Amino acid sequence: MLLAFHKPYGVLSQFTTEQGSRWRTLADFKLPRYVYALGRLDADSEGLLLLSDEPGLNSRLLDPRHAHRRVYWAQVERLPDPGALNRLSRGGLKIDDHLSLPCQVGRLEPAPAFAPRDPPIRYRKNVPDCWLALELIEGKNRQIRRMTAAVGHPTLRLMRVRIGDFSLGDLAPGKWRELTASERAAVGV
Repeated sequence: MLLAFHKPYGVLSQFTTEQGSRWRTLADFKLPRYVYALGRLDADSEGLLLLSDEPGLNSRLLDPRHAHRRVYWAQVERLPDPGALNRLSRGGLKIDDHLSLPCQVGRLEPAPAFAPRDPPIRYRKNVPDCWLALELIEGKNRQIRRMTAAVGHPTLRLMRVRIGDFSLGDLAPGKWRELTASERAAVGV
């Protein structure tokens, strides 16, 4: 089985947590037994998370050799100029000991309409923000946040909206559903 889950803010991409953690886990969402997350989204990131009980899907979806596309929408501080967008797209930004691969980047206009986050994002009266669409084939730890910060535009809110050709669509935060055969094909499995 392959499930699409709209992971809300403040949820770990795992079923267990260490004692005293302030984050909720996937165990709070009545998911079927024996599924596990294919990849991760940080607790402070939101959006499409796939889960499965099928061995082998994890490597087929996440190994960069398979060039599986993932699209994220990032709300960033300030308005990036063409130079900043070019630096993001051409790759080579240092992320720990890794250099980012080239990716596709563009401004989202009009901005997407999402329900406000709880807790709300940082708001600064005199600092504008905007939304960027970033399409990557890799997914290093906190990669988009590190990339946008490296070009002077810290990420305020991050949503994964697509994996392969499968989009999150109108799946509400905290909800999940099983993918159909055609949706599985859109994911690439």
